[in-house]
Amino acid sequence: MDIIFIRELRVKTLIGVYPQERERPQTLLLDLELGADIRPAAASDRLDDTLDYGAVARRIDQFAAASAFELVETLAERIAELLQREFKVPWLRLRLRKPGALASARDVGLLIERGIRL
Repeated sequence: MDIIFIRELRVKTLIGVYPQERERPQTLLLDLELGADIRPAAASDRLDDTLDYGAVARRIDQFAAASAFELVETLAERIAELLQREFKVPWLRLRLRKPGALASARDVGLLIERGIRL
């Protein structure tokens, strides 16, 4: 399995459990590793034969902007489900970071893996 990755994708979303967090969207950072077979695209040199990371980034941005979850866990899980369903990604690793969530740390977040890595 090959891996297509996106690092530090910035998305704005309404997220958090505290009232001050619900006042305006916050910027979150996502790192993605997406399982794919790039051989067909390498042979054809056609975007239609690979996982379009531009389309993936736009779809995540659209989804995050329209969501209003309390927990980063929920947002991460829903993004993973979306990627597997809409882009047919068999395996993914998603790191979601929330900068500024703790005054004493650069960021907090989580890392999830979903699917089967072939």
